[in-house]
Amino acid sequence: MPATPTHPVTAPAPRFAELMACLAGACELAMGQSADHALHSCAVSMRLAQAASLCGNELRNVYYQALLRFIGCNADAEAMASIAGDVIGLRQATAPLDMAQTQAVVAALIRNIRQTHDGEAMMPKAAAILHGLLHAGRFAQDIFPGHCEVAQRLGRRLGFDERFITGLGQLYARWDGKGVPAIKGNALMPAVRVAMLAQDVLIHHRQGGWPAVEALMHARSGKQYDPDLAARVLTLGPALVADLPGDWASVLAMEPPPHEHLEGAALDSAMAVLADYSDIQSPWLIGHARRVAALACAAARNMGMPTQDEHTLHLAALVHDIGRVGVSAHIWAHPGPLSQSDRDRMQLHSLYTTQILSRAPSLRALARLAGGVHERLDGSGYVGGLDASAQSPMARVLAAADVVAALGEARPHRPPFQPERIVDIVNDEVRQGRLDAQAAQAVLHVAGMACRPQTAPPLPAGLSAREAEVLGELARGLTNKEIARQLGSAPKTVGHQVQSVYRKIGVSTRAGATLFAMENGLVAPPR
Repeated sequence: MPATPTHPVTAPAPRFAELMACLAGACELAMGQSADHALHSCAVSMRLAQAASLCGNELRNVYYQALLRFIGCNADAEAMASIAGDVIGLRQATAPLDMAQTQAVVAALIRNIRQTHDGEAMMPKAAAILHGLLHAGRFAQDIFPGHCEVAQRLGRRLGFDERFITGLGQLYARWDGKGVPAIKGNALMPAVRVAMLAQDVLIHHRQGGWPAVEALMHARSGKQYDPDLAARVLTLGPALVADLPGDWASVLAMEPPPHEHLEGAALDSAMAVLADYSDIQSPWLIGHARRVAALACAAARNMGMPTQDEHTLHLAALVHDIGRVGVSAHIWAHPGPLSQSDRDRMQLHSLYTTQILSRAPSLRALARLAGGVHERLDGSGYVGGLDASAQSPMARVLAAADVVAALGEARPHRPPFQPERIVDIVNDEVRQGRLDAQAAQAVLHVAGMACRPQTAPPLPAGLSAREAEVLGELARGLTNKEIARQLGSAPKTVGHQVQSVYRKIGVSTRAGATLFAMENGLVAPPR
């Protein structure tokens, strides 16, 4: 490998709050909000909480609810896309709405489906609208509960206390009990009540200034919102949203103590949360980040790279695709060639990755490495068009690992490539000057080693081999009937096995089961 820049990424251990700011940045992209939404909602939430005399751990919970309220919402994104089309567009359209006002919500759904299918003939567009209306009930039945369950599992992995975890499960709850789950009044965690209200205040203030906020408080007090908090908003007046911070350093300074730092296993675990948050967006992506990380680390060892570089590659690989959440799931699920417009939007995900990770000052060098995974040595990659002179040995290994992992996974428009074909494609990329020869050969070598028969580890939670197989297929997005067909079983038998899996692993939704499968390495590459 020729001499190239090393771009060292060693830095002080990041603060926990820094990494949560990165996750919040991913969430606001996935929800279609502006780049300062999480920053401002955190500031407004803290002002409102302090005015309501919240303190201690409750104040800390407000801080993190404002940042992480939507960490479960990337689950089932492809299912949402099959109903509503552009998921991010739908979230933008419904964010200002009272979700209990069915007529307004249905109208927004229809508009979103029309916009997604703009340019298509009338009959396919009408069929898409009919399909969306017929299946819209899934949102309350299983999609919203799945979001809550995934959020709670991720929250536990991040080490939050049980009051905070309970709040993550109340994302769609309302003061009047007409939300999901159907709890009401003081059963809603104080941090949830504050963050919900603060974020809606910001959305309506952007749209119509303080008069819009006043109208919102009068309309939804005692319905969606805690009436005492709504009254406090009116008492505070425009000062509540005045002089909001313009940078993340100000918000990090607001974090109630303790100010924890992450390193070693704790940092690895937190970065794995970001990886799973990203990959759960689509069954085509489940487990991709972890597979890239395994290949990159093994290749680095094979090449004799320093241990620090191997660890850096592990972290970068886990989060290299977190920017995918800023591209709506219907684009990733498209079964044919993308339009130029959609291709341009798709390629932005690498830029989003860099922007998300750069919110943590200690991760900015890692952000450049992770965000450059689609660059190529001849300058033909994206987003920066960087050539060989700007790509370090680690960057070259990461690029090769991503290519090999992706080729071995199915995509909506193709099945996975067989190993022999993967070797041919990668070698051609090397000959064309796009991938580094040494890095590519190291990745291919360790990928071949990984395919050798190995002793299977014990299955978690007392799962039988068949139940683990069923869980793996469920995580790939298959219905019970499709799993039965895949495994040569009866749908009723699979249904019983799915319920047994749920009981053993302690989940109640497909999204929760999918995350468990990801956490425990039970998801085979999409095929």
